[in-house]
Amino acid sequence: MSTTAHVKKPGWVTVHVVNRAVAWLTRRGLSVWGSRVLAVRGRKSGQWRTTPVNLMTFDGQQYLVAPRGHVQWTHNMRAAGGGELHLGKKVDVFTATEVTDDDKVPLLRAYLERWKAEVGVFFDGVGPDSPEAELRRIAPDHPVFRVTVTN
Repeated sequence: MSTTAHVKKPGWVTVHVVNRAVAWLTRRGLSVWGSRVLAVRGRKSGQWRTTPVNLMTFDGQQYLVAPRGHVQWTHNMRAAGGGELHLGKKVDVFTATEVTDDDKVPLLRAYLERWKAEVGVFFDGVGPDSPEAELRRIAPDHPVFRVTVTN
């Protein structure tokens, strides 16, 4: 078994076209399927880092799921313990609590139900209709954070 963390780096089109377009719309107050611009302090530099994310509401709670795995924003989130979610001029300051692998199954299922067309390729063939065992298998590869708005 590999000890390397699961990461799926975005391609050029995603970085330079899709993410920029979604971030541009979101910064102007137009949410694309729950999109927000996440701002979190870098764990080494202390500088604010931003990336577009999908904010999911499940059972009255809000969550951020990392479809690409253990990427930079997830490492920064663990170190910072929270950040900001931007939609237009609205900024929600929040704290983040990482969800345990055992509690991720319904969250991953809900996330895939909503965004499978956009992110399904990053889940190794697992989808919203997959058996619980398959969702449990991929849970360690996809960090999930519960977001609690503090402002």
